[in-house]
Amino acid sequence: MRFHPAWRLLYALPLLFLALFYFYPLLSILSLSLAPEGRLDLSGVQALASRAYLAQVLWFTLWQAAASTALTLLIGLPAAYVYARYDFPAKGLLRALTTIPFVLPTVVVGAAFVTLLGPRGVLNDWLMAAFDLAQPPIRLLNTIWIILLAHAFYNAAVVVRIVGGIWSNLDPRLGEAAAVLGASRWRRTWEVTLPLLMPAIAAASLLVFLFCFTSFGVVLILGGPAFATLEVEIYRQMVNYFNLPLGALLALAQLVITFVVMAVYTRLQARASLPLNLRPQSMTVRRPASWREWLAVGGVNSLLIVVLLSPLLALAVRSVTLGAGGPTLRYYRALGSSATQSVFFVPPVQAIGNSLLFSLAAVALSLALGLLAAYLLAGRAPAGRSSRLARWLDPIFLLPLGTSAVTLAFGYIVALDEPPLNLRTSPALIPLAYTLIAMPFVVRSILPALRGLNPRLRESAAVLGASPGRTLREIDLPIIGRAVLVAAVFAFTISLGEFGATLLLYQPRFPTMSVVIYRGLSQPGLSNYGQALAMSTLLMLICLAGLLLIERVRLGDIGEF
Repeated sequence: MRFHPAWRLLYALPLLFLALFYFYPLLSILSLSLAPEGRLDLSGVQALASRAYLAQVLWFTLWQAAASTALTLLIGLPAAYVYARYDFPAKGLLRALTTIPFVLPTVVVGAAFVTLLGPRGVLNDWLMAAFDLAQPPIRLLNTIWIILLAHAFYNAAVVVRIVGGIWSNLDPRLGEAAAVLGASRWRRTWEVTLPLLMPAIAAASLLVFLFCFTSFGVVLILGGPAFATLEVEIYRQMVNYFNLPLGALLALAQLVITFVVMAVYTRLQARASLPLNLRPQSMTVRRPASWREWLAVGGVNSLLIVVLLSPLLALAVRSVTLGAGGPTLRYYRALGSSATQSVFFVPPVQAIGNSLLFSLAAVALSLALGLLAAYLLAGRAPAGRSSRLARWLDPIFLLPLGTSAVTLAFGYIVALDEPPLNLRTSPALIPLAYTLIAMPFVVRSILPALRGLNPRLRESAAVLGASPGRTLREIDLPIIGRAVLVAAVFAFTISLGEFGATLLLYQPRFPTMSVVIYRGLSQPGLSNYGQALAMSTLLMLICLAGLLLIERVRLGDIGEF
């Protein structure tokens, strides 16, 4: 097929977008870190290495991420096994419900845990009333334990998706052959199943570690001033102390670590994608056959409901009962007004419109750019036929997933302040940041469908005289349409609740839902707290609707993250 040169330029747009809004801001951070006066100066690096407090921040960031990953695996692996091997009533609904935390904004996760386990939380209120206690017996807020629980809550679905997706399609005849040779169940697990799953387990572990390493909203809301990850410390140095060079150095240290982890992750993900004689789920999934198997299914689902759903249920209930003898919608109605004692500059309901507008703009941009990037990686574009090129481009398009939102926002503030990209005071910065964060999810949602597209269909269309544009409209899009819809919903839900970059980039005239939630939680007053809970519940319901739509139209679950 012959392509017009304009099409070749079109496929360069994703790389141009990354160059302008990803690599350029990061290079600006590098310049500010190592050459604050325009020439190489390593004194800041030496000062950074000599500060005991910053070494403690780095150590805390690493070990809490490792501990969070271990706890997430402890919860996620049994769930991955149950959902991969057994069919039981309401499995699809339960699987969708337990995936809700992954698409929730971190600020909503923080609000949910404060509502459940905080001093004024549902659980403490119940225990104090039941046992006539004067003080709340559960004091997890501002401790490391609530941070670890929240991280496991947030990331368990990653393990279930990545590991369970492979596990549910492993050929059961491998284990049956080992059993015929006399291997016990435990030996079959350790010597047959586990080695086949190790690349997927390692890839999921690294991805969870990365999410916990760059944690911002969870630590900021639940940890309080006593705990700080690198992400939180970057924000504090920039906003509280306006120490841009030190913030840049911390961002650089974080980038180095995340890039190393991301490089290992992409390699492990490629290994997890190697042919393993996978079988359809109709051959691998069965109904539980004994009471022990039913007990395992019931126990795992009960644990998931308690750990993953109880904070969300507590959030929704408290939003309509806070400070009242019965159900009330006073805090939902208060979102439409801005009282004099409110901490919000505009009526909070305007934040819903702002979030929707910014998110829809990000969906349009990330879909257009992500679709082009997926074509490049799938070899469907004129410049994408080389597998070597695809191997290089794949981790490049995945890089924003491993870069913290706060660091990206910091890079925008540093870099985009001069013509022709003088956007520092522009609301357009927010949808641009959302687009960069959503693009990896768009690419990963569309890429499997594109790789499964029969190339003969496109060749036949070309022989019949169809242009590339008509082939895209009439051949490709009808086939990959469901994957595109999943990508759009992913991009929308992720953008709607993005918190880290928004907190640095938003303007008081244009708050978003996540900013309103954070400000309401961080300020005293029952009204502010109630409005934060109401806004969190609305955001949670929107994300739930999006997730249910994804579950209904998705094409499969191998390789999902």
